[in-house]
Amino acid sequence: MHTAVIPAAGLGTRFLPATKSVPKELLPIFDTPAIQLVMDEAVDAGFEHIIVVSNRSKPAIESYLAPSVDVVNRVRDSGRADLADRLARIGKDVQVSVVYQDVPRGLGHAIVCARQLVGDESFAVLLPDELMGDSSLLATLSAVHNATGHSVIGLKRVDPTEVSAYGCVRIETEPDSQGLVLVTDVVEKPKAIEAPSDLIIIGRYVLAPSAFDDIESLQPADNGEIQLTDALRIAAMANSLRGIVSDIERYDTGTPRGWLEAVIEFTLRRQDVGPAFEQWLHARFR
Repeated sequence: MHTAVIPAAGLGTRFLPATKSVPKELLPIFDTPAIQLVMDEAVDAGFEHIIVVSNRSKPAIESYLAPSVDVVNRVRDSGRADLADRLARIGKDVQVSVVYQDVPRGLGHAIVCARQLVGDESFAVLLPDELMGDSSLLATLSAVHNATGHSVIGLKRVDPTEVSAYGCVRIETEPDSQGLVLVTDVVEKPKAIEAPSDLIIIGRYVLAPSAFDDIESLQPADNGEIQLTDALRIAAMANSLRGIVSDIERYDTGTPRGWLEAVIEFTLRRQDVGPAFEQWLHARFR
């Protein structure tokens, strides 16, 4: 398994008017586009081929994924040697491909758009609207999949009032020492009083090749979209879906407020600007 899929075809309507010209995946987390952080996570977890599912109305995505030597050198000259090295490996050490989902038919359909390039092998899916603190969860999902052959999804406990915004799961047993659970059902955005648990699906998945067939067998939901959660439910009913309950640092950048929180947190973690920024925050809000 060496391929990771990043669905990035959405039009970012919640970030208008900024996304009239800048795809939300390129909005900077301080000075680094969110999609770069997601790609770095995939590479750090051992993936060598990244497939970005984009939309033809977002040509800036392709431009970013093909950095010129001049751009890399200018980033390096600016003092960001770490970022320059990460940019330089795109197309060199890491193969990056772009496919298109020109009609917004849901996350499941976006993933199927990558099927031809993925081939008949397992693959990871990373949602670019969710940033993780590191690559440890993705690496664990991969290891569990390699050991079991089952699809594996990232899970996190949340306050019961939050479950209605996410996919939610039912589990058969409590997590083991690794956080591993057997998932027996998946429900998309349930009402809080109807949720099967307080465990939500966070945007990291490692899927068996059969996931493509499960997705393609689905009928569109009432909103016309093909939902990945419906395909995961098929796997759960077949006793072939596992989850890892994790307390990994996670930021939901799908809304302007969530994006701003991620910018603040990631900036505070940086050695070059974090201390000065923290001082300013304390002075500003004391």
